[in-house]
Amino acid sequence: MASAALELMGFFLGLLGLLGTLVATVLPYWQISAHVGSNIVTAVDNMRGLWMECVYQSTGAFQCETYNSMLALPSDLQAARALMVISIVLSILAIAMATLGMQCTLCLESSGGVKSRVAGAGGVLFVFAGFLALVPVAWTTHEVVKTFYLPNVPQSMKYELGDTVLPETDVRPCLQNVNYNYKLY
Repeated sequence: MASAALELMGFFLGLLGLLGTLVATVLPYWQISAHVGSNIVTAVDNMRGLWMECVYQSTGAFQCETYNSMLALPSDLQAARALMVISIVLSILAIAMATLGMQCTLCLESSGGVKSRVAGAGGVLFVFAGFLALVPVAWTTHEVVKTFYLPNVPQSMKYELGDTVLPETDVRPCLQNVNYNYKLY
């Protein structure tokens, strides 16, 4: 009974990880304009995401514009998009496999040891999806910090880490720790 409870906990952590990855992929808050130096008081906040750039004005207006061309995007943004989408697809596949292999479901009941192996494979997919989601987050963090400290970049063009990137570093362990709740034999 305890292992079934651990499987359920792992499954719900995997769902939480999938939800966090979906939110992080869609929202445009990966990079937010920094308020440093003479740029402390501004009427406009710029935000960048994987799919669009947004501008928030002090009057309350919020405008977003999607990127027009996939080929005109920098290679790191193209790779981040691809890795996040692959992570989401793997998480969905992991949910399906984990559902089939959990002890509380009736699927694959007469298959002997196959049921626990399917559950273990679902856990491994959750871990792999977590690592795939970590790569663009770490990459973006590195680029933002590196660009922030370049002296030749004007202060009005500097960005800080957005609200989407910081929680994603908390969601990734949900996807990776799910594997410990599934049997791998």
